Amino acid sequence: MRKVWPLTVRGTGAGALSIVCFVLAAELGVTELTYFGVLLAAVVLASLAAVSLTRRTDTVVRTIRPEVVHVGEESTVVTRVGVRTAVPTPPGTWHDTLGSGLSGTPEGVLPAIGSAMRNGQRTVEFRYTARGTSRGIHTIGPLFIRTSDPFGLAVRRTRFDSRTTVTVAPAVVDLPALTQYTGDSGGLLHSTTHHLGQGADNLVARPYATGDSMRRIHWRATAHRDTLMVRQEEQESTPEATVVLDRGGERWARDARYAPGRDPGFEAAVSACVSVVTRLVRDGYAVEVIDSDAAVLAERIDGGDLTEVDEMLTHFASLTARREDDLSQVSRLFAGSSTGPVIVITGALSRADAAALTPLAHHSSFPVLFAVTPSEGALEDAAASGWHAAPIDIDGDFADTWRATATPGATHVVA
Repeated sequence: MRKVWPLTVRGTGAGALSIVCFVLAAELGVTELTYFGVLLAAVVLASLAAVSLTRRTDTVVRTIRPEVVHVGEESTVVTRVGVRTAVPTPPGTWHDTLGSGLSGTPEGVLPAIGSAMRNGQRTVEFRYTARGTSRGIHTIGPLFIRTSDPFGLAVRRTRFDSRTTVTVAPAVVDLPALTQYTGDSGGLLHSTTHHLGQGADNLVARPYATGDSMRRIHWRATAHRDTLMVRQEEQESTPEATVVLDRGGERWARDARYAPGRDPGFEAAVSACVSVVTRLVRDGYAVEVIDSDAAVLAERIDGGDLTEVDEMLTHFASLTARREDDLSQVSRLFAGSSTGPVIVITGALSRADAAALTPLAHHSSFPVLFAVTPSEGALEDAAASGWHAAPIDIDGDFADTWRATATPGATHVVA
């Protein structure tokens, strides 16, 4: 609780007038002024007692739904305040404090409260919406409540330092499906997508071998081939994709290393990263998210597992850039092997960086390179080595960039 002047302008004027009455009564010898001064002083004191002694707040509890909100989305905040008061009190006002990454109008009227001497504690509920404006872990609080007496002479301002944490996850852009690259994805995407939740095992027939159970005989295949055949489960391969989010400090603004939400370019890259991961998982890909130095940012997420995607989004709410910087390590990860789609998202891409990524393009069935601030000629060099390259427009719609990049027959460089 913070101590402030307990009287309103009206109360201060009443107190000053009572003092003036006492002074004038002594100077002029007018007894009535003394009576009037005593009356004003008594009213002021009674007002102070009314706001100071009759109400006590015991608990402040906030409930936030949803607890994790994306940038640009809203969450409902319900604040319940437990109040005990000996006598009925008039309405007041309340004001909650939002962190820098949240916006809203967290203020309103505190309703009148009846006596709780018999019924115990009364609960007052405030409700408002908070919009996530910046990625990060933000707080709500402290809460301020302002109450006054019926005459408006005295005021009580109470501060409650209870704070509630709100996670603002990066914005997820709805991207079109990548189904046109099914044949080059490194697995059976179409089949896997349609079998999610019930297994992706195929039943094939093979000749009977000694020791096989008679219960596994495939009668239709036996009749067709005129030889004893048994059922065998053949596990389908799962299409895999890798998303690389480059956090090297040299390719981002300095502020990107200190706290989330400070560098618009890095925020656009993080949003693009989680949007691509969400799209690929929905398409049935098993996706791994790594940094440019091979550090794992999100463990393998199986196709269709949107729960793991939500956990990744919560983790990415506090993601920042780092000081270490070596983009060439990405190509070494896939040396000597072939893989499915590889999507690299970086910042200030130079022509030297594009050259360092050249070997990786030949090991991926669908290499995609996005850069927030590419230098002149960098994307063209990347495209010449096999990358589908495109810049990320901070103020634009990333869905359009993704659609142009992932469309069959599109050029390797999207302007």
